[in-house]
Amino acid sequence: MLRIALLQMLSHPDNQAINLAKGLSYCREAKTLGCDLVLFPEMWNLGYYAVHPNETVAHAEDLKSRAIPADSEFVTAHQALARDLDMAIATTYLEANSPSCAPRGMMVVIDRTGRIVLRYAKVHTCDFDMGAIYEPGTEFPVASVDTPAGSVFVGGMLCYDREFPESARMLMLNGAEILLTANCCTLDDKRINQFQSRAFENAVAVVMTNYPEPQTNGRSVAFDAQGDLLMMAGDQEGIYLVDLDMDALRSYRSTCGWGNSYRRPHRYGLLTSMEVQEPFRRINALGVPFDRNTR
Repeated sequence: MLRIALLQMLSHPDNQAINLAKGLSYCREAKTLGCDLVLFPEMWNLGYYAVHPNETVAHAEDLKSRAIPADSEFVTAHQALARDLDMAIATTYLEANSPSCAPRGMMVVIDRTGRIVLRYAKVHTCDFDMGAIYEPGTEFPVASVDTPAGSVFVGGMLCYDREFPESARMLMLNGAEILLTANCCTLDDKRINQFQSRAFENAVAVVMTNYPEPQTNGRSVAFDAQGDLLMMAGDQEGIYLVDLDMDALRSYRSTCGWGNSYRRPHRYGLLTSMEVQEPFRRINALGVPFDRNTR
C-alpha cells in the first residue's frame, strides 16, 4: 500500500517564507500519519499569484521578479526534509528561467533520499490569462520514485494540463502508473468527472491537490486505475490521505483493455496538426492571436 498525502492548504499571497514554513510543517505532520509521498497544490511558493486577465501585461515584470531559481532555498529545503523524513515530496513553484525567457510553472518530485528525480514544467499554460506570459514546458517526463512503500512510476500535471486528454495519454505512454496533479482552480463536478476519465481511459491512478476555501473550493481527489473514487476532500484546509494498492493497480494494468492495449495511433494523424480552425481561433491575454507554433 502506498499512502499519499494531499496537502490542501491556504497560502499567503505575499510571503514566500511563510508558505515554505507552512508546507514543511504539513509534510512533517503527514509523516506522522504514515505517508510515503506528499503532493502540494499548484505554485505553492506564491500560493498561485494571480492577476485579472486584463492586467496580465502590467503584472508581467512583477510576476517574473517573484520567480525563484531551481536551486533556491525553497527547493533545497524540501530536498533536505524528504531525506530527513524518509518520504517522497512533490512540490511546486514558479521557476525563474533564463534572463531572456519568461518564468515557468514547475513541479519537482523528490525521492526519499532527497534527490530530485522528476522536473516537470507546465505544458498547457492558460494563455487566456496570466499563463500567456509563462514559458510553457515541452515534455511529459516520467520517473521512478523511491518511497518507503517501494518504487513507483509517476508523472506530473499542473492544473490546466488535466483539461487535455493528451497530457495524461503522453504520461501513460511514457510509463506512468500514477499521475500527480497540482491544481489551483474551482473544481466543479464536470472537472472532477473529467479527471476520473483520465484515470479510466489510461489505466493509471490519478491524485490531485487543490487549494481550499476561500482560495478555491478544495475537493482534492483521487481515483484508482479503474476510475473508482478513492477519496474526495471537502472545501476545508487539511491533510487528506489516499491509500493506493499498488499490487492491485499493476495487476489490473496487466490485463485491462484500456491504456495502450488496443490503440491505433496510425489512424490519429489529425491529432498532431498545428492548424486551428474556426470556431476555436483565439486572442490570448496579451492581445495577439494564439499561436501554438511559438508556444
